[in-house]
Amino acid sequence: MNPEKQPRTIQIFLPTGDPSGIRVAEITTSIVRLIEVPRNQMAEFLKMPEAHQVGLYFLAGRENQDEVYIGQSGDVGHRLGQHLKNEKKDWERALVLISLTNNLTQTHALYLESISIEKARACGRYELINGNSGQKPHTPIPLKADCEEIHRAGSLLLATLGYPIFEALIDPVEAATDEMFYCQRGDVDGRAYYTNEGMVVLKGSSAPLIPKRKTTQPRLISQRDMLLDKGVLVRQGDRAVFQKDYLFNSPSGASCLLILGATNGWKEWKTKTGQTLDDYVGRQT
Repeated sequence: MNPEKQPRTIQIFLPTGDPSGIRVAEITTSIVRLIEVPRNQMAEFLKMPEAHQVGLYFLAGRENQDEVYIGQSGDVGHRLGQHLKNEKKDWERALVLISLTNNLTQTHALYLESISIEKARACGRYELINGNSGQKPHTPIPLKADCEEIHRAGSLLLATLGYPIFEALIDPVEAATDEMFYCQRGDVDGRAYYTNEGMVVLKGSSAPLIPKRKTTQPRLISQRDMLLDKGVLVRQGDRAVFQKDYLFNSPSGASCLLILGATNGWKEWKTKTGQTLDDYVGRQT
């Protein structure tokens, strides 16, 4: 186990009883609270006392689920109200990070915004649509330490609610011992790790732009072209090459995209010695 991953107890409160509505998440040993607010319930959030605290916020849930905007405010509810009224950004849910003791200052918020943007970009899982990198004010060392702890707690709460903005696709500690899998049918050269979230195809994996098989599916070509448009894939000669690690929800989703045809990823992905993913996982249980 990664030493940074320890057992935790997290409480999730549903103020309206609706699991798709406002959700309030807390770590039982932390003073950090994360509130997820659907855009159409912003009026209800603004009635909550937390809405007018200093806080950090994330705007997510667009059509492109891997985009996020990170901001901060001395009155986070007022700022979100401005996003509603004068909005060029497309978003569906706001996630608001505040302190239970209401002791965050503007310096805390500015520093948290800056390191959050920096860490999200370094992680590379989500595309940031921020126009800048925030302002990193002069921050005393004790306050920096507090902010780093707040960020760690906030990162865990975000991931728990389904927004792993700061979670690496591949844990470097676990990757050192995890098995790598290969998809190498025809001219396809895919390498990947199987994780709790799905199949992470690794940077450098590639496949022909024009496959030789006659069963190519238009839906998969459209998906491939979308990844080309986003820069996840680039054209290099007659091949499409992954420019970053990319998560697919399932082994078959990954192999189908590489082969551009119907495949069973549990059989298609194999270890270096030729053992299928299906057999490998079965023998680990």
